[in-house]
Amino acid sequence: MKKLELVYTTFIRTTPKKLWAAITQPEFASQYWGGRGNISDWKKGSPWYHSEDGKLDEACVVGEVLESHPPKRLVLSWADPDRPAEISRVTFELEPLTDMVSLRVIHGQIKAGSETAKNVSRGWPLVLSSLKSYLETGKGLDVSCGH
Repeated sequence: MKKLELVYTTFIRTTPKKLWAAITQPEFASQYWGGRGNISDWKKGSPWYHSEDGKLDEACVVGEVLESHPPKRLVLSWADPDRPAEISRVTFELEPLTDMVSLRVIHGQIKAGSETAKNVSRGWPLVLSSLKSYLETGKGLDVSCGH
């Protein structure tokens, strides 16, 4: 089956450290990602999950930390707990540029035509717009895991 790779780049007026914290610390991620945080110790080989109130049984995304190089690069496996066979891979690349950071999100190894493809192609533009708003204004947009 054909695999998709979706690539999103946004420029955010922030620092790499603040952007890294926004991605990896649940109290920040929940501000722009529909009340849900990303939970892990962010070490290679560790599990991670995206959940409200830190509850694994309510996670809408689960995976493993494949690479972690703060505050420059984070690579995760990504799966909906209801569809574990539809595992994909997300890479976050952060590059400082004067008074901003270029954030490139590459979501690859997605089965074409899958529910995951449908969800992430709608979800990433919303989440990244909300992340940018949160870091630049202190308030994220109204998004949720179900989009």
